[in-house]
Amino acid sequence: MTQIAIFPIPDCVTFPGTVFPLHVFEPRYRQMINHCLETGMPVAICHTQKEISPAKSGLPLKEALQTNQATYRPYTVFSAGQCELIKQLDDGRLVVDVHIDQRYSLGQSLQQIPYSVYECQPMADREMTEDELSEAIELVDKVRHRVLAMVQGDSRAANKLSDILNQEEWLTKSPQAFSFELFGLIRFDAHYLQQALEMESAVERLRFTLDLMNR
Repeated sequence: MTQIAIFPIPDCVTFPGTVFPLHVFEPRYRQMINHCLETGMPVAICHTQKEISPAKSGLPLKEALQTNQATYRPYTVFSAGQCELIKQLDDGRLVVDVHIDQRYSLGQSLQQIPYSVYECQPMADREMTEDELSEAIELVDKVRHRVLAMVQGDSRAANKLSDILNQEEWLTKSPQAFSFELFGLIRFDAHYLQQALEMESAVERLRFTLDLMNR
């Protein structure tokens, strides 16, 4: 089990192997990020199931920086990683990158105030059969070509994605890594991303991703 600080953000689903940029202004989350930077505790960026208490609306920036905002119930499967401080602004706001490296399932609550900390269980994919692995390798190629086909009308986006997907680093990724890290390049509705995150094998995620792109 791993102790993880929870940063719930509506419509944000993160995947292992990606980097999530974060602008932190709420007092409780500035405190949380500073604690994680000092101790090495991972931070989970996770999609939310529901709003528990709403934020105050219409606050000026100075007052918002002193006020905690909405409270949410997170989904029970999410990804987490270490924080890297990019910049601290004069007013106390933090700009950080979260280097997402592992998927987890939510366990026992250890702390709720001023921010949530849980014991969490790392969540690994199940081992694929040889047939599934062969299919997953084929699906990686199909997904890569489908992604490029989707942006053909935008030459700038197509060139950028083509440059990335044809790099040696991407051409040699395992199906598992590709099935996670692809979502750092393309985006779908958070509902679908959460479904993909909770799937238990690369072949499932790749089938699902190809189906989404073909709709």
